[in-house]
Amino acid sequence: MKISIGNDHAGPEYKIAIVKWLEAKGYEVTNYGTDTDASVDYPDFGHPVATDVEEGKADFGIVICGSGNGIAMTVNKHAGVRAGLCWTKEIAYLTRLHNDANIVSIPARYTSIQQAIEIVETFLETAFEGGRHQNRVDKIACK
Repeated sequence: MKISIGNDHAGPEYKIAIVKWLEAKGYEVTNYGTDTDASVDYPDFGHPVATDVEEGKADFGIVICGSGNGIAMTVNKHAGVRAGLCWTKEIAYLTRLHNDANIVSIPARYTSIQQAIEIVETFLETAFEGGRHQNRVDKIACK
């Protein structure tokens, strides 16, 4: 499975830990994130992740910024992207199960690194339930 990841200056340590965990599990990772805490603009790191998901170059994406909101807003501008802001593994579970999210957004300033890894693990291991949720998901995109 291919995963694209991107982060701003709030999340280098998170990204490094998540990438290490993903690679240990056998995932192929494309890293668009910054490796320093020098201030950068989160859209510059979110758009490449969303493009990979949008174009089928990645199965899923992971984005990280301070609150998780700005980078989630950025990636959700892409057609076919459904990013969910997840600060617990339970929310990650529901955003996959009910919303068929394909990008998870993690708020680095409001989760621990261990929580972030649990969020990613839950997100990647949860399948979309379909059924009554499919009709709702089909209505998300603007047409």
